[in-house]
Amino acid sequence: MAESVTNWAGNITYTAKELHRPRSLEALRGVVAHSDRVRVLGSGHSFNAIADPGAGGVLVALDALPAEVDVDTAARTVRVGGGVRYAELARRVHGHGLALANMASLPHISVAGSVATGTHGSGVGNGPLADAVREVEIVTADGSTVVIARGEERFGGAVTSLGALGVVTALTLDLEPAYDVEQHVYTELPLAGLDFETVAASAYSVSLFTDWRAPGFTQVWRKRRTDQPLPDFPWAVPAKVALHPVPGMPARNCTEQSGVPGPWHERLPHFRAEFTPSSGAELQSEYLLPREHAVDVLHAIDSVRDTVSGVLQTCEVRTVAGDAQWLSPSYGRDTVAVHFTWVADTAAVLPVVRRLEEVLEPFDPRPHWGKVFTTPARVLRGRYPRLAGFRALARELDPAGKFTNAFVGELLAD
Repeated sequence: MAESVTNWAGNITYTAKELHRPRSLEALRGVVAHSDRVRVLGSGHSFNAIADPGAGGVLVALDALPAEVDVDTAARTVRVGGGVRYAELARRVHGHGLALANMASLPHISVAGSVATGTHGSGVGNGPLADAVREVEIVTADGSTVVIARGEERFGGAVTSLGALGVVTALTLDLEPAYDVEQHVYTELPLAGLDFETVAASAYSVSLFTDWRAPGFTQVWRKRRTDQPLPDFPWAVPAKVALHPVPGMPARNCTEQSGVPGPWHERLPHFRAEFTPSSGAELQSEYLLPREHAVDVLHAIDSVRDTVSGVLQTCEVRTVAGDAQWLSPSYGRDTVAVHFTWVADTAAVLPVVRRLEEVLEPFDPRPHWGKVFTTPARVLRGRYPRLAGFRALARELDPAGKFTNAFVGELLAD
């Protein structure tokens, strides 16, 4: 490419021969139809080569397409364009007195890319972001459009699809009436004697943070919908000042805390849309595991905390309700998600990731598709019981493998 294009973290430089930013759907159709290999670049918030089509392929960015956000207040739905990010979507939806059921910690990420990789927020009753999708529109290999809606047999493979089916140009999402949220932050939650289920269910959305320098959590973030009760929380100490999950980073980058109520989209994410999220200079990994094993998982990580803490900025523990997307890391099981924000040093981080995967292996971990992991594709294939169905869907919509790259090709291999 004439211009060097990297992901958000800068640890991946895309090797595609061309980068296209079509300004219309017709232009996009032409790029797709006349290219041999295509991958879509969302907001670039993936830490591996999932979006790279390889040296002979083209990379397509959708940020120049019209930023469609079409709210149907009567139906409580929104049709959103493939290049739109959550911050803009949320602002527009809230302006109509409506809301999404949940958001991820970063509002900076694209809607289409987030649901395609199984991204999620937190809450024992909240599925991943893909749960809100009721219809997906995809430009397929010949430049034509296919629409797949909830209720169709192949819908289970259509949303969390890793970009393997085509270019998602629009999604229709479920909405609900707008609501307010309070954010309460606590410190000093011990691992010893942790009643994980009670803690995780103690608010609409709960996140636990630790640097793994000691066996416990340095911060607990409880997000309470003001239309729901907030049980007492006697296990940790209320924070006296606003905090950032990454030690040393300014709390002003984060959404408001101290129990001050505010609109859902200004509290459910951890970070404000107008600031750099997290620390900025970082790598990320995440593993999603059966929630019933949450305490054992945490103790397994604690057993290697001396190794983990040396390259760790912060670790976040969340919950995700099981869902029905075939390639979702939370498919078919209520999940505990353990997220690691590492230092920006690939050579130092990869050996730690391998060691971490070794101790998590007994718990059937599924890595987040957009993060750093070393689990072989042959192992991952055994962790997705509906993979054969997805493989068949990919062959139906993309028989020549136009949207397959090295990352996806390994996963879909027979």
